[in-house]
Amino acid sequence: MEQQTREDYIELDLMRLLKAVWRHMIVIVLAALLFGAAGFSAAYWLVPAKYQATALMYVNNGSIAMGGTSISLSDLSASQTLVDTYIAILKTRLTLDDVIKEAGVRYTFEQLEKMISAGSVNGTEIFRITVTSADPEEATRIANTITVVLPDKISQILDGSSARTVDLAVTPRTKSGPSYQKYALAGALAGLLLSAGIVVIRELLDEQIHNEEQLLQSYGLPVLASVPDLLTSKSGKGYGSYYAAAEGKNQS
Repeated sequence: MEQQTREDYIELDLMRLLKAVWRHMIVIVLAALLFGAAGFSAAYWLVPAKYQATALMYVNNGSIAMGGTSISLSDLSASQTLVDTYIAILKTRLTLDDVIKEAGVRYTFEQLEKMISAGSVNGTEIFRITVTSADPEEATRIANTITVVLPDKISQILDGSSARTVDLAVTPRTKSGPSYQKYALAGALAGLLLSAGIVVIRELLDEQIHNEEQLLQSYGLPVLASVPDLLTSKSGKGYGSYYAAAEGKNQS
């Protein structure tokens, strides 16, 4: 019986919190819209635009590079496994230092490494090199410089392996970031959670008894009698005002 009473008490508390959130739903929605607009404005005015330039390179292993007359499935598989090795060579300090020198940019090794991403194209022996920068022309220059520097580095480290340029990067015309929708959605979600959290906390901290049901739920005390509100009536006139009017007639 005690376990059942405790479960009913938790259920009633949850319903109370849900009702409190529902009562303040307009305020919660307005807070979500306000924070969403703030997130969009922050992305539009404060976050700098980013552009991406992409170049494609082809990986071939030793037997392919030696000019074999046929290419077997094992040769292609070996070329695909070399993609990760080539990307690791690309991200080394020696390679990126040469890229910085040849491209004529003023970045440290760590900064340039964060600007570059690479990966295989659909599991093939072709891999993509993408450079992200606030300057579209700079992103293009760095990506194309990598296609010149990387093959020499690969040939120096891996005997018989090489990389060839499949497609050079072109100057991007559209921004790749920031995503205004994501910033607006994140702001709206933050406003929703914050406003709903405030409503729930205020409801939990409210220790006043507002109705008979809450008194019975919280303390288990039955209501023996209730005091009517003498200052209010259904007709809109309070008993207090009626008494004052009657007293005025008696004096006249």
